Amino acid sequence: MNIKDKLHNGSLYLPGDEQLGKEQTICLERLYDFNMTRPLEFEKRVALLQDMFAEIGEGCYIEPPFHSNWGGKHVHFGSNIYANFNLTLVDDTHIHVGDYTMFGPNVTVATAGHPILPELREQVYQFNAPVYIGRNCWIGAGAIILPGISIGENSVIGAGSVVTKDIPANVVAVGNPCIVLREINERDKMYYFKDRRIINALFQGSQD
Repeated sequence: MNIKDKLHNGSLYLPGDEQLGKEQTICLERLYDFNMTRPLEFEKRVALLQDMFAEIGEGCYIEPPFHSNWGGKHVHFGSNIYANFNLTLVDDTHIHVGDYTMFGPNVTVATAGHPILPELREQVYQFNAPVYIGRNCWIGAGAIILPGISIGENSVIGAGSVVTKDIPANVVAVGNPCIVLREINERDKMYYFKDRRIINALFQGSQD
């Protein structure tokens, strides 16, 4: 089994393979170029992301600075995804994100881990597990999503949450560790924030 296979099948492996390091450095060069773009260089940013990512759909926007172990090489974005500044994707293996998902600032999605056993960590052993984030999710500011996690479509992860277990679809989940607070419900069709009514905001420009 070669080192590239071990990146993606959950095996323990030792980083440091020379050829792998060269490939990763090329990816990081493109990431550097992306982060050095000016705000008006929108088309250049789009072209760079298309080159950097494994897959990326139309209408995606990532606010620099963007951080990624492989510069997005193992990241699969759908369409119309938005990420605020300081998105960190530890993409040592695959990260899948569905259409219309939004990331607040300072979100981390990690696929890489290290063994608990100290003797193995001394040797810098690593393993990777993919992350799946469904369609139309909202990942709040400062949230951390750990290796191997799946988040169902339409779900909201509260700011500052640490997601250590899978989260189902159509829920609001918060905390450290992140737990389901409630399902998305009928009240959410009427109010967008506390007692502020959606219909007033959209059609009258005011709240009750």
